[in-house]
Amino acid sequence: MLRKILSYGTIAGLLVGIPMFRIAVGWEGHGSLAYGMLIGYTIMLIALSAVFVAIKRYRDVDRGGVIGFWVGFGMGLGISVVAGVFYVLAWEAVLAVTHMDFAGEYAGIVIEQEKAKGASAEALAQLTAQMTQFKTDYANPLYRLPMTFTEIFPVGVLVSLISAGLLRNRRFLAMRRA
Repeated sequence: MLRKILSYGTIAGLLVGIPMFRIAVGWEGHGSLAYGMLIGYTIMLIALSAVFVAIKRYRDVDRGGVIGFWVGFGMGLGISVVAGVFYVLAWEAVLAVTHMDFAGEYAGIVIEQEKAKGASAEALAQLTAQMTQFKTDYANPLYRLPMTFTEIFPVGVLVSLISAGLLRNRRFLAMRRA
C-alpha cells in the first residue's frame, strides 16, 4: 500500500504543483486574490481526485472488491500528505523564482479591505500591528511551510473522508468482471 500512496501522492502532487507554479509565475501581479484562491482550490480538488482513484483501484484490484473505511481513509490521508509536500515545494519554488512579497501583498489587501469597510483608526492600528507580525512570521520557513501545507491538507482530508465512505460499499462503482 505504501507504494500506491507514494505513486498516487506524487501524481496528485504534480497535478497540483505544476499548474500552481505556472499560474503563480505567469500571473504575478496581474490576478486578484479571490480568483487565485478559486483557481487554486479547484486545482487542488482535481488533483486530489487521485485519492478516489487510488482507493477504488486498491479496493478492486488488490483487495478483491472490499475495503474498510479506515483502510481507505488512511490511504487517502497518506496520498494527501505526499501531495501536500509537493504543493509546499511548488509554493517555495514560486517564492524563490518570483521574489514575491506574498505576506506584504496579503497584508496590504487585508488592511485596504478594512479601510473600505470604514474601520476605526484604532481598529486599523491594531490590524496593521497584526499584519506586521504576520509578515515577520511568514518570513520564517518554520512558520511558512506548515502554514502552506494547511492550505491543501484539509481538502485532502475531506476528499479522503468522502472517498473512503463511498468506496467501503462494495456495490458503489463495483468492478465489472469479464
